[in-house]
Amino acid sequence: MTSATSPDQYIGRNAVDPQGNKIGSVGQVYLDDNTGQPDWITVNTGLFGMKENFAPLAGSSLNGDDLVLPFDKTVVKDAPDVADASHLDADEQQSLYAHYQQYLGTGTSATGGYEQTTTTGDAGYQRGAGRDTSGPNTDEAMTRSEEHLRVGTEKVEAGRARLRKYVVTEQQTVQVPVTREEVRVEREEITDANRGEALSGADISEEEHEVVLHEERPVVATEAVPVERVRLGTETVTEQETVSGEVRKEQIELDDDTTVTRDR
Repeated sequence: MTSATSPDQYIGRNAVDPQGNKIGSVGQVYLDDNTGQPDWITVNTGLFGMKENFAPLAGSSLNGDDLVLPFDKTVVKDAPDVADASHLDADEQQSLYAHYQQYLGTGTSATGGYEQTTTTGDAGYQRGAGRDTSGPNTDEAMTRSEEHLRVGTEKVEAGRARLRKYVVTEQQTVQVPVTREEVRVEREEITDANRGEALSGADISEEEHEVVLHEERPVVATEAVPVERVRLGTETVTEQETVSGEVRKEQIELDDDTTVTRDR
């Protein structure tokens, strides 16, 4: 058991395991109906601390601003749920005891604390007055509290995109200029300049002259050339999303069984 006796000394502290790892924050303190001493707390765990788990103060200690519990986070998170968190009845106590006792060693001060509190189990535990700033030791006012949603974000994988390159074949048509040679007959008059060549042969004879004709034909070939670079990039888009959750709040009502009679 810790040395603190006032519920206010626990509210809001970080509950940690023996190695100093945070389990959650202390939300409520429960007092033994018979002794009036703090014996149970709730630890806010889960996403945004919206889940409350019961944990015993037996075997715990204060270390600065931390409340050191003799349990790992998984042990506290696996504790049985309590339907009515305003009071612990005998059956709920025994269910919680059975859960936590299997993680406590024998012969320790924590085990002794369990033996002591189980004798008053039928009386039950009442939520500690330390949840309010008012009480019999302060003034006559009462503080009403309520829960508010604490909303945050976490980054999760939403999908994947990938680039894939593949080959397609398509028909391409281009215009190519080509040339070819054609035969034409050229005639020239006999002049003094060509008379010698014209009279170099026989007067009358048969002859043949041959000319080789050429033409161009299209030749098709392909070559691979780089045309662009493609890569994947990401951009962040912000949009509004509505979330909802259940929150609890305290209500204060007047319970007055007195009547006032006026004499006429």
